[in-house]
Amino acid sequence: MAEPSPPPSNAGLRILLSKDRPAPSPPSTAGSTVSSHADRDRIIGVFRNALSLTEPPESFALQTVQEAIKPQKETVLVLEENQSLENALRTLLQELVSSAVQSSKKIMQYGNALDSGESNCLITRLLDIVLYLCERGHVEGGMVFQLLEDLTEMSTIKDCKDIFGYIESQQDVLGKQELFGRGKLVMLRTCNQLLRRLSKANDVVFCGRIIMFLAHFFPLSERSALNIKGVFNTSNITKYEKDATDGISVDFNFYKTLWSLQEHFSNPALTSTNPAKWQKFSSNLGVVLNTFEAQPLSDDDGKLNNLDQEEDAAFNIKYLTSSKLMGLELKDPSFRRHILVQCLIFFDYLKAPGKNEKEGPAGGMKEEIKTCEERVKKLLEVIPPRGKEFLKSIEHILEREKNWVWWKRDGCLAFEKPPFEKKSIQAGGRKRKPRWRLGNKELSQLWKWAEQNPNVLTDPDRVRMPSITEYWKPLAEDMDPSAGIEEEYHHKSNRVYCWKGLRFSARQDLDGFARFSDYGIEGVVPSELLPPEVNAKFSSKPAEKVKRVKREDLKGSSAQPKEQQIAATPETDGGGSGGDPEEGAVPMDSDNGAAEDGQKRSPEEVSGPESGQCEPEADADDNMKTETTSRDIRAGEK
Repeated sequence: MAEPSPPPSNAGLRILLSKDRPAPSPPSTAGSTVSSHADRDRIIGVFRNALSLTEPPESFALQTVQEAIKPQKETVLVLEENQSLENALRTLLQELVSSAVQSSKKIMQYGNALDSGESNCLITRLLDIVLYLCERGHVEGGMVFQLLEDLTEMSTIKDCKDIFGYIESQQDVLGKQELFGRGKLVMLRTCNQLLRRLSKANDVVFCGRIIMFLAHFFPLSERSALNIKGVFNTSNITKYEKDATDGISVDFNFYKTLWSLQEHFSNPALTSTNPAKWQKFSSNLGVVLNTFEAQPLSDDDGKLNNLDQEEDAAFNIKYLTSSKLMGLELKDPSFRRHILVQCLIFFDYLKAPGKNEKEGPAGGMKEEIKTCEERVKKLLEVIPPRGKEFLKSIEHILEREKNWVWWKRDGCLAFEKPPFEKKSIQAGGRKRKPRWRLGNKELSQLWKWAEQNPNVLTDPDRVRMPSITEYWKPLAEDMDPSAGIEEEYHHKSNRVYCWKGLRFSARQDLDGFARFSDYGIEGVVPSELLPPEVNAKFSSKPAEKVKRVKREDLKGSSAQPKEQQIAATPETDGGGSGGDPEEGAVPMDSDNGAAEDGQKRSPEEVSGPESGQCEPEADADDNMKTETTSRDIRAGEK
């Protein structure tokens, strides 16, 4: 009876779970799934022998796997076989790392001879074999990423730098589509764990290498590497002294003012939305800029801090904040540039494109930002060495940064565009003429129409002037209160539409066109299109109502004198006797009065229809009176 196997470890757990899974084909002695510790040790022994070979991996890697696993398929491993191989290789990698630590050698140099390079390193050979198998698709593509994660977790920071050098050398292979899709999350987790272990002050270069690798390894449109919400790292707090100490040669108030700017730089959004904080920042920045302007740096100060001559020039993210170093830091050109560049980044955030009026700075704040920005740029120009060149580089970087701001505000659209397909010209067909811009959208559209239909310009239906009722119908519908059309979408807001309508009305409806001066564009709409309640507002002109009232008053006043004239004639003719025709002066007086009355009449009364109807009768009476009077005068003379 076989001896019971010991309790499984975490590495062997997946092997035991694979026992219960049904095999894709009937098991046989040669193709059975490897699941025991003895078989795992056998696999490790086969790969140990393969590591001692000096040939390239492509010459023996596939043969080694077939010898160790004896797969059911010749070139591809099934799921259980991949799991067994991965567990065995992870165990082998752990043993190699332990042996390297015990021999006091670097992990990526274990197995090398004294005078040889890294070509004989056992761990490097193992990674090369697995990478070749993953690239060719013989094993699961994420296996090499899992080995790299285990290797970094078991190594120190110094060894991790060498391991990451190997990863950088193979980034083109690791970034291939067949491997990237299987192991990108594992690689992202590996790099993030390394960044958490590194010091942000002492391992700046290594952190930069990791970030640059991620930028190359992941596409630009990868959302996992983007700060979509624009969250600031508020945990980055700059600590400085609050109380003055003895032996300080600089102004302690200036020291606190200078370092207090970091509170605003760490969270620009809070400063821009709080007027009190903005005023505090503006006043503190003015003090710092005044000090920098009052104490300019010479060319000798720039030569003392020229880092171009150093081979491994590294810039720390943080400066020391001791008050005793304030005097030396003020003479350091790189320190001044660090502060001033932070100011430009801060201003660039406040002026970020795509913000609306509420999010952007107010009018007074805009002027202050512009003034401070000009002062900061002038100070950067005079800081040695090569101040003008440095300022141009910073401006170029900030200008390019606006493109990324727009890209993130637009939702991080993909950079890949579909290829442009050129349409082949059919046999016998003519080439498409280029589209010309004629200065107007409608005119440019005519060129396109002419290409699609050569007879479009001569079509009789093309030249057709719509009727007034048809043209003004959309505006009449907008004027209906029940429609609820907003002013923004009202047809009267369309200047082209109104201009065309006035031209149509001037040709077809002069009465409606005349109403434009009193009621505007809405008065031009024909009354039959309007609802009753709306039509009542535009039924008649205000001037017509006034004239109509005047005509009625004049009509009444013209009728009254004639009646009074007929009734008062006997009294004026005879001085009290009703029928004495001998006084010839009386008819003359009445004629003069009638003439004067005619002169006082308005043109409307004379030409109006009401007065015209009464004029024949009045003229006949006057003629009869005149003839009778003239006869009486002649008879008296005789």
